[in-house]
Amino acid sequence: MANTTGIDRKQFLAGALALGTAGALMPSGQATAKQQTVTGSRGRGLRRHGVVYTVGEGGTPATAWSPSRMRADLRAIRDELHADTVEVTGDGVDRLTATAARAAELGLHVWLQPTLADVPERDILEHLAETGRFAERLRRQGASVGCEFWLFVPGTVPGATVLDRVENLLNGTFDPVKTQRRLDAFTKKAAALGRSVFHGNLGYAAAQDDEVDWHLFDIVGIDYYSYFPQPSSYIRELHGYQRWGKPVAITEFGTCAYKGAEKTAGMGWNVVDHTKSPEEIKGHLIRSEHTQATYVADLLEVFESMGLYGAMAFEFVTPDAPHRAHDPRHDLDMASYAITRTVEDRPFDPAPPWHWEPKEAFHVLARHYARCAH
Repeated sequence: MANTTGIDRKQFLAGALALGTAGALMPSGQATAKQQTVTGSRGRGLRRHGVVYTVGEGGTPATAWSPSRMRADLRAIRDELHADTVEVTGDGVDRLTATAARAAELGLHVWLQPTLADVPERDILEHLAETGRFAERLRRQGASVGCEFWLFVPGTVPGATVLDRVENLLNGTFDPVKTQRRLDAFTKKAAALGRSVFHGNLGYAAAQDDEVDWHLFDIVGIDYYSYFPQPSSYIRELHGYQRWGKPVAITEFGTCAYKGAEKTAGMGWNVVDHTKSPEEIKGHLIRSEHTQATYVADLLEVFESMGLYGAMAFEFVTPDAPHRAHDPRHDLDMASYAITRTVEDRPFDPAPPWHWEPKEAFHVLARHYARCAH
């Protein structure tokens, strides 16, 4: 088992909210979200099969977003992974919109989810509005806009920075009632803003235990990281999200690549000692791409059997978590949810060139997505 702190992802992410217009999952000219629930695909498999693609500045210039790498990655997502949807997330309107535009050009549906952190609320809302205006221009091809609020909006959870807020959540040094009240207020404000700039169907992605007013939204979105030995338990839990009579989209799912990671309730990433230089894996974990691939395959079968609206595997690549095949202590890819492994051309170089290689989970998804495309 992973060396966690005793708190599971459901507690850690309580209140983790992602607002998004769901044009990606509901191209214009089609039925409304509510109509598609009534006449939708339940029992006929997922409607959308996707992957999360993160844009950002990266830990070094070498791992930062670049236009050329983005274009190559998106083509691989379409042609090698056989996905039809990409969830573009991160900060920086230029990066988000350039990636979304290229994905749309390639014929991919887009779930656009901005995450701007540690700035005043008005800046976060403006970032959301700018992205939403761009999403409106892409709507006929499929686009959406979103942001996680509990972590990125100062004042929701105590702490000056994202890391401070994470620590307070882990330590339990926050008031859940006040947190929920602040989240509710900001979510309503952001939902109203989203609807003012984007005229498609509005979606929302939440942590599993969030208390959400789903009347504000057209799509029920869940970041799903449960583990059960039997498929029937997943189905029973996921049925709870269908009671709203709206399409259900799995906006994140997956696990890390070591034995026992699937049982960590989404906290599998919490096995890296960031106080060491270079960073290293805690304990004596055993790398297992098979663990990750099996979990992904099992959840896909559940989602398909329930006819959920869409599912996005988390995530395509994590450049700042390199795989070091002959050095398990520093094999940070074990603590990554990526379906590809990042391989440095010169390990431990401060800014090494790198490339990605597909992991077992990539091949599982590719086979599944290719079958569903025909």
